[in-house]
Amino acid sequence: MKTLYIDCSMGAAGDMLAAALLELMPDADAALAQLNAFGIHGVVYARERMAKCGIMGTHLSVKVHGEEEGEMHGHGHHEHKSLAHILHHVGHLALPEKVKSDVAAVYQLLADAESRAHGRPVGEVHFHEVGALDAVADIAAVCWLLAALAPDEVVVSPIHVGSGTVRCAHGILPVPAPATAFLLEGVPSYSDGSVQGELCTPTGAALLKHFATRFGPQPTMSVKAVGYGAGAREFEGRANLLRASLGESVAGGDVDEVFELTCNIDDMTGEEVAFACERLFAVGAKDVVTIPVTMKKGRPGVMIQALCAVTDHDALVAAMFRHTTTLGIRETRCRRQVLARREETVSLPGGTTVRRKVSEGYGVRRAKLEFDDVAAAARVADMPIRDVVSDF
Repeated sequence: MKTLYIDCSMGAAGDMLAAALLELMPDADAALAQLNAFGIHGVVYARERMAKCGIMGTHLSVKVHGEEEGEMHGHGHHEHKSLAHILHHVGHLALPEKVKSDVAAVYQLLADAESRAHGRPVGEVHFHEVGALDAVADIAAVCWLLAALAPDEVVVSPIHVGSGTVRCAHGILPVPAPATAFLLEGVPSYSDGSVQGELCTPTGAALLKHFATRFGPQPTMSVKAVGYGAGAREFEGRANLLRASLGESVAGGDVDEVFELTCNIDDMTGEEVAFACERLFAVGAKDVVTIPVTMKKGRPGVMIQALCAVTDHDALVAAMFRHTTTLGIRETRCRRQVLARREETVSLPGGTTVRRKVSEGYGVRRAKLEFDDVAAAARVADMPIRDVVSDF
């Protein structure tokens, strides 16, 4: 499977994403010429190589009527445009229809986020930073480059948002800016306090949210090409680069991250423990097990262990405290090697269809019929389960 992995340990912005993807193209000069053929009024894309902490990357600059974004801020050239105005403009660009559709979808995400941030209907939202022609250029470039690279999946790391404050059109706001914070709902993100300033822009957040197949660590893959997109800002001791890796996922091999949450109980009945486990599954636990243990003073007890996705961590912690008598929860963040899993439908003798779960990878393949489906078929046929599945 052709996989694109995007490392956002220094955040994400539209120009950095575009520059990293441009480096992955077989002929970057030809791709740049194609970007300049989009027909965005007054816009010229330019590519330059630059070093960040000794690592070479590409900076993709966008000049609008001869000026870059930083220069335009000082001269009042940032235009305020409605979503309808932007979509009208995009509709007349020399882009494939699929790319136009992606650009429109990204702007719809931005409009929804701005609408929530400012408490105004989407139709009344007028974009500032993200509405200028340079942002249209960044978004169109990323959408076109992803269509050209055509990965089967796009995996994105947890996104570093930075810390402190950022100056926007509405004043000085906390990082992440309100629209960015709304866009990152449901997306793994973090701030470790090591970088002061905005690392993830609304444009970057919207692009990743639209294109990401999933978020997590780099999957097991054979990397064929690596691209570095350089940001304009300098951070002491930190390379302001976004890295994109393109390659082939190892068949069936994958890696994800989970939390293992554990607590010890010695004052709940078996019925209460069973109910607590049920509620943990209900809020997203991937697995829950109970293990008999000996507590202090020789009392018999039970250890409850639950696995959950990183995004479900807070919900599982709250549920474990709510439904057990524990006073504390131990947690470990783990990386898991997992087999690729899929579900298919097969027919039993007599025409009954049941689900079959297939797992494969690392030279292993396993298949198992869904027991609930088989049991239902056995009840209908009034047969033992072993006879129902005798041919499987």
